[in-house]
Amino acid sequence: MIQQMYKIKDIFEKNKNRNSMTQNIMQIALVVDHYDEAIDFYINTLHFTLIEDTKLSDTKRWVVIAPPNSTGCRLLLAQAASDEQKKAVGNQTGGRVFLFLHTDDLQRDYENLRQHHVTIIREPSVEAFGKVLVFADLYGNLWDLIEPNRS
Repeated sequence: MIQQMYKIKDIFEKNKNRNSMTQNIMQIALVVDHYDEAIDFYINTLHFTLIEDTKLSDTKRWVVIAPPNSTGCRLLLAQAASDEQKKAVGNQTGGRVFLFLHTDDLQRDYENLRQHHVTIIREPSVEAFGKVLVFADLYGNLWDLIEPNRS
């Protein structure tokens, strides 16, 4: 019991020092079949912004995209380079919602998704936190599109 109390005290002291740290998740890798078709979908269908597209080799590019006017986390589109990676395309989280996209107008974005024939997994609904729908991207990754309640 006394040893447990000292361990808890040590953890508290370590976490107290960490509170002064500043870190951000800047990018998340999204494994895709082909760079250009993924860029086309995210830029022309979801209206994301192409931040960077740099050729690194004959088979590899550094492709970064972000939602319009976003200052948060970006997506790094990573073309599958092995059989193992190809298996993960569209199923990076085992069928769970993978990414959460906030919007200022769910209805506008819902109409855009429908106009572009994007698969809607769950129609818009109102929840305690705001409005939400679930859609699948061109590879089948599941996204929550959320319009948070305004405070």
